[in-house]
Amino acid sequence: MFTGVITALVTPFRQGAVDEEALRRLVNDQISAGVDGLVPVGTTGESPTLTAEEHIRVIKIVIDETRRRVPVIAGTGSNSTREAIDLSRAAKELGADGMLQVTPYYNKPTQDGLYRHFKAIVDEVPLPTVVYNVPGRTSCDLLPDTVARLCDLPQVVAIKEATGSAQRAAQILSRCGDRLVVLSGDDATAFPLYALGARGCISVVSNVAPAEMAAMWDAAAEGEWNEARTLHFKLFPLAEGLFVETSPIPVKAALAMMGRIADEIRPPLYPMTTGNREKLRKILADLELI
Repeated sequence: MFTGVITALVTPFRQGAVDEEALRRLVNDQISAGVDGLVPVGTTGESPTLTAEEHIRVIKIVIDETRRRVPVIAGTGSNSTREAIDLSRAAKELGADGMLQVTPYYNKPTQDGLYRHFKAIVDEVPLPTVVYNVPGRTSCDLLPDTVARLCDLPQVVAIKEATGSAQRAAQILSRCGDRLVVLSGDDATAFPLYALGARGCISVVSNVAPAEMAAMWDAAAEGEWNEARTLHFKLFPLAEGLFVETSPIPVKAALAMMGRIADEIRPPLYPMTTGNREKLRKILADLELI
């Protein structure tokens, strides 16, 4: 259901408010460039610092502007099961095609607690669900045996695997690859995961280089591994550069350099430092993106 390059969209701001016009432009540009889906208000969309009203409004804008051309997988996760259910219900009512559910951060549930958290959400809101494992941000690791257990829930259709570990991806694919779509959640290792059997990625890089990321996936999907490898190494400096500071600081800086959005981010994240900004500018120039 959810395969290919799916962009984890930034949320553009202007003078402290969501820049709705810029968001609509981003949606259309992404689709025109050939991406296969969109994720509003995930980590890249600064969900932690959006109000509940803004969160739901961003989902609505993306759904409305997409007009069913590609799937919209709404970021509705939370470290509160009740809040995740409420956000998910709102997204379903707006017409989201699916939801992205991150492992609960900070409160660090057990593996059984993780299973029960996700089950409670999909029981209440039966939308196709991508579970999201990013222990580097959440300090909560969704282990392969628990992923296999989640396969008993028909609403769980995919996992965004963002450990950056090919070994972890292989463990999940060996247990669940026939049942569950594995999506890379780490741009720098997307190509190796494709070779293992992942069926796409949820990407930060595709905010900046959507056509190139789509072309890499398309080549891999067609078995054109030399072409996919060439694109991987072409984009690799960008995949590193967009994480030289906490994401989404660099990706928003890059989009601002490209004239796509204002260079605004919400505290406690702050604009990119001068030295890293110049390094990123050179990467973008080398790729002829600016």
